[in-house]
Amino acid sequence: MTDMTFASFGLARPLNEALARAGFDTPTEIQAQAIGPQLEGRDILGLAQTGTGKTAAFALPILNNILGMQGRPTPGTARALILAPTRELAVQIQDEFRRFAGGARLSTCLVLGGVGKGGQIRALSRGVDVLIATPGRLLDLVDDRKVRLDEVRFVVLDEADRMLDMGFVQPVKRIVSMLHPRRQSALFSATMPSEVSGLAESFLTNPVRVEVAPQSTTVERIEQSLELMDGPAKRRRLAEIVASDEVERAIVFARTKRGADRVAQNLEKDGIRAEAIHGNKAQNARQRALGAFKQGVVKVLVATDIAARGIDVKGISHVVNYDLPDEPENYVHRIGRTARNGAEGVAITLCAPDEVKKMRAVEKITGERLLPDGVRGEEPKPRGNRRRGGGGGGPKPDGAAKPRRNRRRGGGGPKAKAA
Repeated sequence: MTDMTFASFGLARPLNEALARAGFDTPTEIQAQAIGPQLEGRDILGLAQTGTGKTAAFALPILNNILGMQGRPTPGTARALILAPTRELAVQIQDEFRRFAGGARLSTCLVLGGVGKGGQIRALSRGVDVLIATPGRLLDLVDDRKVRLDEVRFVVLDEADRMLDMGFVQPVKRIVSMLHPRRQSALFSATMPSEVSGLAESFLTNPVRVEVAPQSTTVERIEQSLELMDGPAKRRRLAEIVASDEVERAIVFARTKRGADRVAQNLEKDGIRAEAIHGNKAQNARQRALGAFKQGVVKVLVATDIAARGIDVKGISHVVNYDLPDEPENYVHRIGRTARNGAEGVAITLCAPDEVKKMRAVEKITGERLLPDGVRGEEPKPRGNRRRGGGGGGPKPDGAAKPRRNRRRGGGGPKAKAA
């Protein structure tokens, strides 16, 4: 595997030229294992985290196969369908397809909610080579008879575990039922719970299984730390952390949409440029916030778990868990936003007494001990004002517990360069 290059796959010339322009020569582990079988027409079951290069692992075979097809897509149809759980991930997948297609005349169409349908309908009316979509908007257009899926020959379910977490089980099954029976399929997931296994069995035919990292392991090269404190002390501590010169670019995770807004507003009041990104924001507002973060106009992006999936921004030096996630697996996805492409990163968790049980659950799946010995949690207090969400109030030094820190380096995740 180590001596393999992209040239070894025998890809079409436009794809090889695009890879060379992008500076990609050696495939990552998942690309090395998954591209060949797909070029041979096999289905793929891929177990891989974001950041391992999995988009190229399915994009390159699909593009290569489409380049070998005759004619143009039938109006109102697509040759390939990529389903993604979030709008951000869908946008990034389209960017990758366009980059790898290079100068080849292949059409892509992005179908997602939060923006008008008009442009999507016009693009689909001409027929497209690659359709990248979120399930809800795609079914809207199917029901409006603006697109047919019976000519789809290549299909990918990306981040299938997240898709099911977000309640897309039935929409995905309905979409799959409309596809061409002799399609080539791939399913990628960071974890493999029973629901995903069941979906894979019904969706894939004799798949090649590709696994590049143990499930739910923390990403290596991340210095993890935890600080115990009362909830009201979090605002002041967060401002101290992100104001540090060591922080180049940070993602802060809040539990709720309202909480994310409140954390971002408090950071702005404390003199730190920040933007919030979550499902209640319009797509153009989310893209503006993400663009400002990528360009360094804002130093801090405050996100919910769902909105952060698919964000792959270079140079994120720090991740801060302002609130503990409800699902312990999301801790792994959160901290994986940093230490990408061989860089190192820092993940800091601010843990209130009523979040200790959640942190114990995180420790159980990661195998990392971050809580000091003997710490006991408290039962969560009833929320008197539910509008406050996970964003907490302002600093109250007299009632704040003294922060306690416990540092660990992350476990063994993949070092592969992502393409």
